[in-house]
Amino acid sequence: METSPKHLPADERRAITVEAVVELAASQNPGEITTTAIAKHMNLTQGALFRHFPNKEAIWHAVMEWVAERLLARVDQAARAAGTPLAALEAMFMAHIDFVAKHPGVPRMLFGELQRAGNTPAKQMVQTLINHYGDRLHALIEKGKAQNELTAEVDTIAASTLFIGTIQGLVMQSLLAGGVERMRTDAPGVFVIYRRGIRSEK
Repeated sequence: METSPKHLPADERRAITVEAVVELAASQNPGEITTTAIAKHMNLTQGALFRHFPNKEAIWHAVMEWVAERLLARVDQAARAAGTPLAALEAMFMAHIDFVAKHPGVPRMLFGELQRAGNTPAKQMVQTLINHYGDRLHALIEKGKAQNELTAEVDTIAASTLFIGTIQGLVMQSLLAGGVERMRTDAPGVFVIYRRGIRSEK
């Protein structure tokens, strides 16, 4: 990071700390990111870092909060700009892919938190994100069925699960391939297949 955060207000320092963790997670295992590494990345001492966060867990909770707020805002904005429920689902799908492509450290952190033992504040934030995301999908799918754009036989819960699972699959393949370009390339064709499964034949 080029910005030196040594004399910034507390809120701005916290925001820059979160961005530093997201950047670090893009190139290394999030579970191995230490407060020493975060402070070094920001050109700070650990003491300066802990003036704004009581411990590493508090940093991770702030990171998960950052992810949740920005991802949901991104997909909400995409959905609002679409003309129909099905178009909104596609816009959300592509916006989600774009968000991950711009922040490749995010899925590493999300997967890592969900695999951790115990019910940490950061893990609770991830679970809340998934629930809120699912609520949005449920509402759009039900609206699409009511407007006869989606087939009435669609299982709303299953369709929502498949939507999220499809994105996770694309993300996982991109991580295995070592880059995000495959995810960007494959996403449109993958959504076509998903759309065929839920679209009404009217």
